[in-house]
Amino acid sequence: MRFQFNAKLPLKVLCLGAHCDDIEIAAGGTLLKLFQEYEIEHVTWIVFTSNEIRKNEAQKSAEQFLKNVTSKKITINSYRDGFLPYQGAEIKEYLEEIKKEISPDIVFTHYRNDRHQDHRLISDLTWNTWRNNFILEYEIPKYDGDIGIPNFYVSLDEEYIRKKNGILLETFQSQRSKHWFDDATFSALPRLRGMEAATVFAEAFYARKIIL
Repeated sequence: MRFQFNAKLPLKVLCLGAHCDDIEIAAGGTLLKLFQEYEIEHVTWIVFTSNEIRKNEAQKSAEQFLKNVTSKKITINSYRDGFLPYQGAEIKEYLEEIKKEISPDIVFTHYRNDRHQDHRLISDLTWNTWRNNFILEYEIPKYDGDIGIPNFYVSLDEEYIRKKNGILLETFQSQRSKHWFDDATFSALPRLRGMEAATVFAEAFYARKIIL
């Protein structure tokens, strides 16, 4: 099935990421394409964990991805990395407040079966908070080897992959020492998903409920 938003209606988009580069790694190409091809009413971009260095990097990265979006709100929180489940009540209350501000046409959040505890919590609370909104769960390649079988693909021209990777490598300097943080990793999964989608590059998502 091919899914397409009504190009005549501006979109409200909500992006949720447990960590500072999650949104960009998993859905960066899709967001760049979305922002170029559709009229955007507003984007709310929320990162939950950070420290002083990572917060600065995440802010710069989000600003680049949202460069052509007029109405936007970027929030980089300072919850402790790896400990989000132990702060679940506070985060749930925080998301309930965000719900009062925006009823998004599309929500990007973490994959429900992701083995990282922070990722799972954000995914669970996303569904708990936005029950009547269109939610896409994104995937992140990592040590756990928990990549699943997605059912929603966004085909991407190579230009989107190059731009996404370029922003990641330019802004997140603190991560450059990690053996996996490179152009090859960022291109590998989109290339595989592109093959599955009968194209060259694609980002894939888990759309658990689609109501037409």
